[in-house]
Amino acid sequence: MARVDLMLGNDITAPLAIQEFRRIGRERVADRARIALVADHSTPNKDIESAEQCRLMREFSHEQGIDDFWDVGRGGIEHALLPEEGRVAPGECVIGADSHTCTYGALGAFATGVGSTDLAAAMATGECWLRVPASIKVVYRGELKPWVSGKDLILYTIGQIGVAGALYQALEFCGETIERLPMAGRLTMCNMAIEAGAKNGIVPPDAETKRFTRSVTSRPYQPVTSDRDAEYVRTIEIDCSEIDLQVAVPYLPENARPVSEVEDVPIDQAVIGSCTNGRIEDLRVAAEILKGRRLPPGVRLIVIPATQRVHLQAVREGLAEIFLEAGAALSTPTCGPCLGGHMGVLAKGERAVATTNRNFVGRMGHPESEVYLAGPAVTAASAVLGRIGRPEELP
Repeated sequence: MARVDLMLGNDITAPLAIQEFRRIGRERVADRARIALVADHSTPNKDIESAEQCRLMREFSHEQGIDDFWDVGRGGIEHALLPEEGRVAPGECVIGADSHTCTYGALGAFATGVGSTDLAAAMATGECWLRVPASIKVVYRGELKPWVSGKDLILYTIGQIGVAGALYQALEFCGETIERLPMAGRLTMCNMAIEAGAKNGIVPPDAETKRFTRSVTSRPYQPVTSDRDAEYVRTIEIDCSEIDLQVAVPYLPENARPVSEVEDVPIDQAVIGSCTNGRIEDLRVAAEILKGRRLPPGVRLIVIPATQRVHLQAVREGLAEIFLEAGAALSTPTCGPCLGGHMGVLAKGERAVATTNRNFVGRMGHPESEVYLAGPAVTAASAVLGRIGRPEELP
């Protein structure tokens, strides 16, 4: 049984947790300061049902005195929002009723996804039962090629070990390449640890972790690192200098390969955003490629800043103007199209390249549509080319 430092729910999962919390019979949550509720999946509300879900969260937060409730226009996508708000720190234990809660491992926290009933129990008791996972150590060495990012590293890694390659194990990302990787790239990598079946992804706290944490919170924390004699079930060595820009073809994230092997695949839509790649760093990469260029007829580009703060920063830096002049649609922060909810659902036979995290059958819409996963550089370049391609191909 672990004391949970932060427990998270969203507008899809929290309503179920709230219902189960009621059934438990507790009148008050164990600690309102350790609960965060974020409206992000079907928001702005796309239908009556999603509006009712958010209303339930809103009323529960008011009733329980939960200050960390982020509504439309005030927050953003949960896994980009909470690090930005300083709600996660090194050494903490975080659970969330969303599989991509493992994102926070980038900060040196133990973070994992749970079911709504587990969240309900945690809200009532402040604790959660967990089985300690075995660990896989992944060591990254070498310099990154131009445009290659954390998204390419994690796609390549999943391609090597498979979607069940780290089943209920911790993926520990380390090595000189990771030490040079900015926090945005680390968050992307840990975000997709679940796509390898991992219980959690984690980066050992270092100078970058300390820098980022100090920039978002002043509260004390206690970093935790693996012992020098720690036992790993497996150690994987990766030479990053050999990794090219990656694309994961349908219908699994493990179908990762160099972009050169999937060029000339025409697309109907491109999506830049999500909890995986909707940070300001991702938007800057996309804007650099899109500046002064226009989308070809028949191609839709949807750009989704991950949080209100990122959206505002994109406006202040002139990125929003670049996107709009290129012919893109600039969305309010939402998970929307990533889960096939709204704001970019695909029709039968349509094909999209996206910076999201999953490309399962029907993930972004019709079961006969296709999603190709890539980083912001490939996604932006593909939007201009009208087919999957790389930035170097642009005139």
